[in-house]
Formats: sequence, C-alpha cells, structure tokens
Amino acid sequence: MNPNRLLISEVAIRRKHTRNDLPHAPRERRPLVEIHHTPRPVPARWYLRVKRCVDVLVASLLLIPAVPVILLAGLLVRLTSRGPAFYVQVRLGLHGRPFRIFKIRTMIDKCETLTGPRWAIPGDPRITPVGAVLRATHIDELPQLWNVIRGDMSLIGPRPERPEIVANLKRDLPDYDDRLAVRPGITGLAQVQLPPDTSVSSAADKLVLDRAYINRLGPWLDFRLILCTAMKLLGLGPKHCRWLIRDAIPKGFRPGHHLRRYHRAA
Repeated sequence: MNPNRLLISEVAIRRKHTRNDLPHAPRERRPLVEIHHTPRPVPARWYLRVKRCVDVLVASLLLIPAVPVILLAGLLVRLTSRGPAFYVQVRLGLHGRPFRIFKIRTMIDKCETLTGPRWAIPGDPRITPVGAVLRATHIDELPQLWNVIRGDMSLIGPRPERPEIVANLKRDLPDYDDRLAVRPGITGLAQVQLPPDTSVSSAADKLVLDRAYINRLGPWLDFRLILCTAMKLLGLGPKHCRWLIRDAIPKGFRPGHHLRRYHRAA
C-alpha cells in the first residue's frame, strides 16, 4: 500500500472576484482548494511488544478453562448437524499475511458451496439451532485463543476478514489496508460498538473505529475494551459501555454515514 495515500474528507472551492475589473474584461477567478486529510494510523510500536507478551499469557490462562467448554460445544455441534464440529478458514492478519482461523462450526456444512464467501445476515437460514446459541454467547470464538498463542491474532484489535471480501471492500474503501497495521483481535473498539458486518457501509463504519483504535493504541484503552467486552458478554448494549471509551470514538462518528464520505472523496 502506498503510505502517502491521503483520505480526502472535504474539498471546498472558493472563488474570489476583483472589484476593479475593466467593464468588458472577464472577472478574475482564483480557486482555492482546501484539502483536509486523515493521516495513516501509526501503532504505538513500544506497546506492541508488551501487548504480545500479555496476549500469550492471558490467552494461555483462558484456554485452560475454555478447553472443556470447547469440547462440549463441539460435541453438541457434531450430534445435531452433519459435518465436522470445527472448521478452519483463511483470514488476513498483520500486514495482510493470510492465516488459518479456528472456530466452532455454527452453520450447515459447506454452506458457501453455492453462494461463495459472504457475510452472515440477521436470521441467516444457514445457522443451525445450536450454532445460534454459540454465536449469541460467543462460545464459537473460543478456539481463537489458540490463534492468539500462535501469534496470528491478538486479544484486542480489528476483526480479521477473508481475502475474498477484503478484495471487494478495497474497491470502495481504498484505505482498508490501514487496519492491517496491527494483529487482528478477538474483540476490539469496533466489535464492542457495532454489530457484525453485513454490507460495505457497515464495513466503512468499522474501518473508522479500527483506525481510531490504532491511533490511540495503549494499555489504558485495551484495559477499558476488556471491560466493555465483559459488559457485552453480560448482555449490556454498546451504549452502556460507551462512557468508558468515549475519548477513543472520533467526534461526529455516525454509523451509516461514512461510506458516502469515501464516495465524495473519490
């Protein structure tokens, strides 16, 4: 990706006219173009090394009690639907490197054979009854603790996406690669504030929050995001934890409006 790429958020053109023009001379027009841009986010590199050590330690401790839950959930999936209990999917990680993510299967086996890669939608008929419970409780994501230990992911960071979907998103969101400046996470600023992606518009909203997270990356923000994640697991909505991370959310952030800014900038 070109590091000098700029996101043009607003272009204002002003025309000035001279007052002492000759009667038949055309008025002088001087366009003034003002370009306001958002620089590419730069992660706090000193904290990335500390963050990696904390990720391995915490993920290892969490994986010990998670193993029985994972095995029980896998057994329920295997007994209630055809196909394997677990599945592996390719996602893009740090700097766009592909890796294999591990999850408990929550949809019917080989559900994308006819449709190809696509996001899940509310009331998706591909989701099994047991899978709906696993998704609601996020138990299906527990195997990703192994991805954290392996170094593919972090506990906190932008959500990893599939290469096929990323290729399509970059047509409308040219700065989408900026979120790959850090390891993807199981939870994060965008995950605790927004629902799963269902369209390019929702992906644009998450990109704004992912960039904001990278710009403010630090131990205090990560600690608060862990608290927000715990509140979300307890059934509390995004509004209940927003006061904890208010300073990390860009001013004027309005879900559903950011894709149009990219189109205006094009």
